[in-house]
Amino acid sequence: MPDVPRPSSESSAASGESSGPSSESSCSSSAVETTGPTEWVTGVGPAVGVGPWAVERPGQSPDDPRLDQELVADGDRRNVVDDYRYWRREAIVADLDTRRHDFHVAIENWAHDANIGTVVRTANAFLAAEVHIVGRRRWNRRGAMVTDRYQHLRHHDTVDELMVWARQNDLAVVAVDNTPGSVRLETTELPRRCVLLFGQEGPGVSDDAQARADLTVSIAQFGSTRSVNAGVAAGIVMHSWIARHADLDQAW
Repeated sequence: MPDVPRPSSESSAASGESSGPSSESSCSSSAVETTGPTEWVTGVGPAVGVGPWAVERPGQSPDDPRLDQELVADGDRRNVVDDYRYWRREAIVADLDTRRHDFHVAIENWAHDANIGTVVRTANAFLAAEVHIVGRRRWNRRGAMVTDRYQHLRHHDTVDELMVWARQNDLAVVAVDNTPGSVRLETTELPRRCVLLFGQEGPGVSDDAQARADLTVSIAQFGSTRSVNAGVAAGIVMHSWIARHADLDQAW
């Protein structure tokens, strides 16, 4: 990949909602690679991304088959790292697929949890193999910042469907909740091949899911609040897996 600067800070997001993928793994997509409803085009402050290829890289020929010629002509304002500027979405997904990690992320969605978009975005940042939505198919993608286009997603109607799928794929299920019987995340060796399972905001991981998980981990807290936000918890636990198992030389 070309040696280019890393991306700058992000802008705010608009809202959006997705019906999600089918039970088969997929990446969200659109017929045309257009700016998404939570993309980095806000009209406030300087534009994020890069302008037309001819302006940004004069004298270089845009003949790489991974390039999207519309982005080459018009510029690329998408929420992607600079190494993927001007690339077609399918080319980005294909490249990510060569390096995805061995952990999956699952989140229960019985009451239309607004945290799922944040979980999807974080899973994309840490290159999770897949994100699994358990329960309702529809989910609010505001926090995803269009990263669902590059992240494999899978839907399960029930906890049982998720558990059967995990066993068939030789994946340990690690529930995350601060309930009696949980062990500290900070002193526990997370399995390399696993599904990190998060519950609904408020009630946490369902009793059925927790009873069938291989282990339950809790995040050490020191303040007055009973729990942290589900999206925050997901980020903490995913990063804990990264610190234990990822090749940090491969990070951006």
